Amino acid sequence: MTDKRIWLGLAASLLAAPLAFADSAAPSKTECSVAEFRMGLRFQQQSAEIQALQLQAYNIATEKLDKAVAAAKDPAKLAIVTDLDETVIDNSALLARDLANCHQYDAWDTWLPWERDGTPALIPGAKKFLEHADKLGVTIRYVSDRSEEQKKYTLATLSKLGLPQVSADSVLLLGPPKVERRAIVSADHQIVLLLGDTLHDFDARFRKTPLDAQRKTVAEEAGKWGTEWIVFPNAGYGTWSKAPLQGWDAETVIEPW
Repeated sequence: MTDKRIWLGLAASLLAAPLAFADSAAPSKTECSVAEFRMGLRFQQQSAEIQALQLQAYNIATEKLDKAVAAAKDPAKLAIVTDLDETVIDNSALLARDLANCHQYDAWDTWLPWERDGTPALIPGAKKFLEHADKLGVTIRYVSDRSEEQKKYTLATLSKLGLPQVSADSVLLLGPPKVERRAIVSADHQIVLLLGDTLHDFDARFRKTPLDAQRKTVAEEAGKWGTEWIVFPNAGYGTWSKAPLQGWDAETVIEPW
């Protein structure tokens, strides 16, 4: 090998080295930008704790409803208003599919096909509670931000799941804000329970407001949680999903135990 060929080979190696380092330092093409949702979604779909919390919420709702019916002169004038998604029905299969495909599922651009063709499951305890309310003669209203244009698909899904009092009149979908749809119900019924997984299912003060303001309102209405307002856990998505975490400012110390 001549000196010239040796020099050219060395030069090529030196030029290639930074590129190789850059490739190793760059994010992998398979790295998923929405991987941060994985732990929360796994908890939402797979944990036994979620099942326990959902059953606990419906047990509390049943107890409060029974007391309201016992105290009412006419139970037919009573109503419960419940959200659908992540309160009555479980859509985590859609979110898991999108996450596996590294798709930002809370952009909601895969939601409409899911409404049409998806197969959501029931939240544990939901059907038993709603059937109990129906047997007591209490009016059920489903208030959800699902698509009004696709209402026939939501009605078909709810009917297929065997839920009671499912009709075009009892299912109030996206259009006016939820506070206005609740007002439609309260015009001729006494709403004794609100059920939901996001706070604007309960009060308009939670809608499109900063988290600090939401927490303040939660504290102000402390007496309603578990009495009039039954909230369900949802670790998959929410207005909190982009909030920064607050960490302990101490230096990390590794100490096996």
